[in-house]
Amino acid sequence: MSATSHQTVRLSRGRHQGPEQGACVMELASMLAGEPFSDHPRTACPVIGAFLRAYNDGLPDDRRQDLYSYAAKVVGTASTRKVRRARARLCLEWFAEQTPGGRRPSRTSLLLAGWSLGSVGRAAARAARASADSHAGVLELVDRLIAIGRPVGVLRLDVDALRASPPIESAH
Repeated sequence: MSATSHQTVRLSRGRHQGPEQGACVMELASMLAGEPFSDHPRTACPVIGAFLRAYNDGLPDDRRQDLYSYAAKVVGTASTRKVRRARARLCLEWFAEQTPGGRRPSRTSLLLAGWSLGSVGRAAARAARASADSHAGVLELVDRLIAIGRPVGVLRLDVDALRASPPIESAH
């Protein structure tokens, strides 16, 4: 029996003890980064992580698998406080744009009402369950979040190449 790796793990909802039980998108990111298995990898931006954990858990299984490449994209996104604030602001602005009724609440009123990045991610997941277009829009938002603060020419992991490479054999 072969060990579960980044190439064979299936994305699932919730937190896991190890990849044998599945992984959320952020746990997979920790595997790709070579960090201890965790849904809070050090190399990933905590803003993007909070959003993706909530989004991952709210998606139906088929759409959740689309997040596989985002596990690689978030590796190396940890940045400065200024960048984290800009990413959080974009999340809240996106959420305000999605709010029905035409009235856009302010970022301050959203925060005072208890809206966190996790709740924005859960709201995004509800929208994505409704349509493939909504899901594509959320993935576009995540790409925009990742792009904030990303220096030009930064090396990125190619998840398709990782999946195609032969499994790493255990020394045991």
